[in-house]
Amino acid sequence: MQPIGPAVPQGHTTVPEILASAAPGDASAAHADAHVVTGRALIFWDPKSPDRKLDAIDTDQITPAADCVSESLETLDERWKAGSFRYLMPDFRKRVHAGETFLVAGDRFAIGSSREMSPAGLKGIAEEAGLEMVIVCGNNMGDIFRRNAMNLGLHVVQCPEAVADAADGDEFSFDSSTRGLRNLTQAKSYTPVPLSDKEEEIRQSGGIFAIGRREFIESLSVNPEIAFPDADLARTMTTAEQIVWAHRVDKAARVAPGETLRVYADLLPASDGTGPFSIYTFNTITGGDTILPRRAAFASDHFVFTGKESDDRQTAISREFARRHDIRAPWWAEPGDGIFHFFFPQQGLVVPGAFIPGADSHSRAYGAYGAIGMGVGSTTLGFGWATGSIYFTLARQRRVVLDGTLQPWVNGKDIVLELLRRWGAAQSQGMSVEFVDAARQLPIPFRNTICNMMAEAEAQNGLFAQDDITTAWFEERGIEMPYPRIAPGADATYAIDERFDLAGVVPMVAKPFSPGNAFPADEVAKERIVFDKAMIGSCTNGGYDDLLGAALLLKAARGIGLDRIAAGREFLVFPGSGLVKKQIEQPDQRLGGDSIGDVFRAAGARIRESWCGPCFGQGPDALTAGQRAITTFNRNWQNRMGLGGEGYLASPQVVAASALAGYIASPAEIGLKWDASVFAVG
Repeated sequence: MQPIGPAVPQGHTTVPEILASAAPGDASAAHADAHVVTGRALIFWDPKSPDRKLDAIDTDQITPAADCVSESLETLDERWKAGSFRYLMPDFRKRVHAGETFLVAGDRFAIGSSREMSPAGLKGIAEEAGLEMVIVCGNNMGDIFRRNAMNLGLHVVQCPEAVADAADGDEFSFDSSTRGLRNLTQAKSYTPVPLSDKEEEIRQSGGIFAIGRREFIESLSVNPEIAFPDADLARTMTTAEQIVWAHRVDKAARVAPGETLRVYADLLPASDGTGPFSIYTFNTITGGDTILPRRAAFASDHFVFTGKESDDRQTAISREFARRHDIRAPWWAEPGDGIFHFFFPQQGLVVPGAFIPGADSHSRAYGAYGAIGMGVGSTTLGFGWATGSIYFTLARQRRVVLDGTLQPWVNGKDIVLELLRRWGAAQSQGMSVEFVDAARQLPIPFRNTICNMMAEAEAQNGLFAQDDITTAWFEERGIEMPYPRIAPGADATYAIDERFDLAGVVPMVAKPFSPGNAFPADEVAKERIVFDKAMIGSCTNGGYDDLLGAALLLKAARGIGLDRIAAGREFLVFPGSGLVKKQIEQPDQRLGGDSIGDVFRAAGARIRESWCGPCFGQGPDALTAGQRAITTFNRNWQNRMGLGGEGYLASPQVVAASALAGYIASPAEIGLKWDASVFAVG
């Protein structure tokens, strides 16, 4: 990984020339005009409890995946506006235009994907009618959506009391200066959850574009410095706090939960789906032809094998940007090269101690490698390309000590599904979660799955501090680790410090429509739940060891007469990267000299390209109405894998066993007995 450095001007331009040509207003962010917004309530009621506001509305429901498309930089938000709440509230646009501009929802609003199309689309719908929208929601709002909304100047208010009181047709007002909220119909005033000082500055400045131009100019004269705390200070800090402390732009800035500060980024990766809006942001802030984008990386992994011309045009935007700025491999991944949560670690662009904001919510996976990986929106990413840093509000810290002995067939997917089940509706409460592998028994693939699905846990990030397992992974691949090895300080403070006994975890299956709706696989097997498709892979479970675990089960099943998948079922495999796809065609001694690919095909499976499409309902393998799938994917929310489809989540071994049984089953259900010498991986 190349070290973080200063801005690199384009062509023959120099930094002094850029500074000299900057407009007088570029060095200071303009402030938004103070005013009062008024409108009527548009309430999302819970269909199961008509007197309650709807909780946990995810960004897949706000902007369905098929509408997350940008065919040109000139018409970025057309599809986003048209798709807003397309299925959850089909008349949403009409109602907003009629003056229902105060969107009222329950707790955990806008959890999930980092898609900035959601706040941009909502804001655009109001603006096309000359109106302003205000989001009023309860506790634990999706952190990425909240940040995205702030960047774009979309008003967001967290106020459980106002949500509880709101009734259909109530008139509301919102003071943009004080953030004061009033229910005019009920003559009630409310004080929203406050913002940090820096968040308030960004909001008052009008959003990321205005403040970005100021920060861009200032950043041109700075040579970034990464310096980790000394032993005495580190003793009082969590691993995440030490990484943030080292990457601060302002070396005097206080690092503590709730503080917002600017932090240098080691890598700023985008996909073909999130790239266009990031490019638009970078061009708007920098002028487009002044500096090379900093720490930028792209993976063409979301909309690349759909066969749609509109998706091809979207991918072409990032491709042209990369060509223009000479962004090449390993910073650029062609279609099929891999899902970026697998591809970039393989390329040595993710290292222990790094700070990596990615324009995809599952960038949290980088925590498996000892880095802070977190999801951000496209505008934050574009701001980072322009300035080399992002604004970041440190969450409260939470530690989970994983101890006890792993049980037969249990791997990272079972651990995280059981964790989400135990945490319940509150999930992680938006905290930064640090995992401690007390017995050093969780290999990197297990950790990848756990950290990846901290997105579903609604955590800011998940993180395993570098240990001997981490070090061995990098050394085996000859990847240099530029930062010192750090660990949580002995006197570090955690808001929640909990123990998780691995001995109590069994193979799990998550039923629709939540990853936390998980049950023991042996219990689910008794229900004989049939399905149409069994799918293994994705960024959650698409590594070589993930696929090997399933292949070992399939090969052993031949010995008990289960040679092929059940009739009428599809069995599909999506490797995490192009490298993994090549590796699974090589002989493996544990399979008697067969390759993983050979074993899968012999059982009736088909191996697809490495991409994200089926996980979020895109491409020919997406579910159609009425179809059901058992998958190793990370989300099974309503319509996530395809409109009207149902998704179940499990480990590669459970999915493989189910493919053979024809119904959702565990390895024990099909007659296999655990033998660590045969089945253990990692």
